[in-house]
Amino acid sequence: MRQQQETHGPLRIVICGGGRTGHLNAVLFKKIPHVEVRLLTGNEVVVKAHNNGENIRALLPEGGEMSARLDGASTYPANVLAGADIVIITLPAHARMDLLRQIKPCLPKDKPVFVGAIPGFCGFDWLAENILDGNPNVVIWGMKDVPHTAFELDPGRTIRMGGAKSVLHVATHDRETDEARSQLIGHLNRLYESPVELLDSFLEITLTPGNPIMHSSVIYGLIGPFGQWHNRTFSSPICWWSECPEVGAYFLERCDAESQALCARLEQVLSADLSSVRPLKDEIIDAYGDQIADCHTMLSVLRSNRAYDGIKAPLVPAGEGIDGLIMDPQSRAFQEDVAFGLALLVEMGRRLSVSLPHVEEIFDWSVAYMGGLKVSSLDYFPANWPIESNRS
Repeated sequence: MRQQQETHGPLRIVICGGGRTGHLNAVLFKKIPHVEVRLLTGNEVVVKAHNNGENIRALLPEGGEMSARLDGASTYPANVLAGADIVIITLPAHARMDLLRQIKPCLPKDKPVFVGAIPGFCGFDWLAENILDGNPNVVIWGMKDVPHTAFELDPGRTIRMGGAKSVLHVATHDRETDEARSQLIGHLNRLYESPVELLDSFLEITLTPGNPIMHSSVIYGLIGPFGQWHNRTFSSPICWWSECPEVGAYFLERCDAESQALCARLEQVLSADLSSVRPLKDEIIDAYGDQIADCHTMLSVLRSNRAYDGIKAPLVPAGEGIDGLIMDPQSRAFQEDVAFGLALLVEMGRRLSVSLPHVEEIFDWSVAYMGGLKVSSLDYFPANWPIESNRS
């Protein structure tokens, strides 16, 4: 439940990212008394709308709307970060490295600053530690999933709010103190209606099955060496969940099993409890429930989930002189899910001597398709892991 209002001054929040999650959280936070909200975004349309005096409106699931005037919006970190108490990063994983470098010199140094990512996947704790090493007052945290679904964004103007998660799970970097963790939970319970629970380990976020194995497995099933569209173009857009091929579901199930084996090994090595990292099929069924018509197999779960209806695969024109469409190697499915998600799993498996043949097969093919790794989670993955994660 949301805590009673504190009396010692406004809580200053900076949201980094002008996408759906950033817009919705900004409106919801601004409706709480004595909370200041500023938005850092690369979208000048959002900044222009704010400077013109426009409110951001959240269209509610049950009808109606709420409207909020933010306390600031800018494309420049120095314009919004002064006095920040909480910094929430909603950018995709492959954009967070540059963002952290930009905001680092602008973060307050005279008080704790809670810098977190929603969601916190792809090893955000290690990334933030690597870049913010000279900011010892920063408390690093992440949320397991987005607190609400959000869609139909009109930047700087409106965002449609979907369903809320019944419980929110967060974790901190293992360096953080119990006092810092307690302060974080207090802040987040002030901001969110749903209760916020603290996980034991950030690995419970990093290893939660999701987009890195989901998107890459389906793409591999569509255009990989066993796919129907291997070395062919698509004549029209395709919905990659409702039209998921059997071979895509096959690889997804095996990648998920390998991820579970990695978790089991980590529990042994680190004496950690990763029981919250459940098989992907169970996670999807729990999340979408009655929206799934057939829960019998992974394939039927993907194809019959109404929440996935109409979600198009990332296709772009094949190129000059070539008819049809191809998978976009610059899309988040490659630049985020492969370079920052699968790369982490492959390296973890290598260091722990856990066999991940299907994950590695998809990773190697995907890296070749996207023309190699320019930046990836391997740029900040701790060199001594898992030894340094076993510290007291």
